[in-house]
Amino acid sequence: MIKLYGTENSRAVRPIWTAEEMGLDYELIMMPFPPRVFMKEYLDINILGTIPYMIDGDIKMTESVAISQYFVERYGPTDLQVTPDEKDYPMYLNWLYHSDATLTFPQTVVLRYKFQEPGVADAAIDGYSRWFVSRLKLLEESLNNKEYLCSNRFTIADICVSYAINLAKTLEIKQALKPNIRRWSDNLFSRPAFLKSKSYKYEPKD
Repeated sequence: MIKLYGTENSRAVRPIWTAEEMGLDYELIMMPFPPRVFMKEYLDINILGTIPYMIDGDIKMTESVAISQYFVERYGPTDLQVTPDEKDYPMYLNWLYHSDATLTFPQTVVLRYKFQEPGVADAAIDGYSRWFVSRLKLLEESLNNKEYLCSNRFTIADICVSYAINLAKTLEIKQALKPNIRRWSDNLFSRPAFLKSKSYKYEPKD
């Protein structure tokens, strides 16, 4: 059985949401954040201590977008995947990698200094928040008159990119909610599978 390790509001939302949309059978282990500090035994499972972590038999993966892509390719066919023979396939790949490399990266800096190390680098919070918002130009423009990013349907490109908007809400980066982005993400965040993925919480054992 697939085993997923995650924490609340982390990038683990991407593969959890994907698994829920696909109806996959999986085991989810929720942990306190960051687990490398509050659940040190996790380092024996994932030497990096990062979130998420996925085990499927002999396969072990650490990257949220890659795990989502693995699910749709390994356990499909599913409309969540855009296949190489489709016109929007290059765009689909670009959005998958854009979601983390371009969008989530600056948010991790804001997260660190706003919640984990407050007062250490307040200037970084403002600077990286503005940097993140500036990187949303392509997304906002691409969503003109569109409900989804690729192939006129909901795919893991929407899942992976919209996680950054979900995180922006947590980080209180209100400038991120531009008109097209707000319309698009409100639609995605009303999906039952997303709501299910957000409902999982870490519950300490007595």
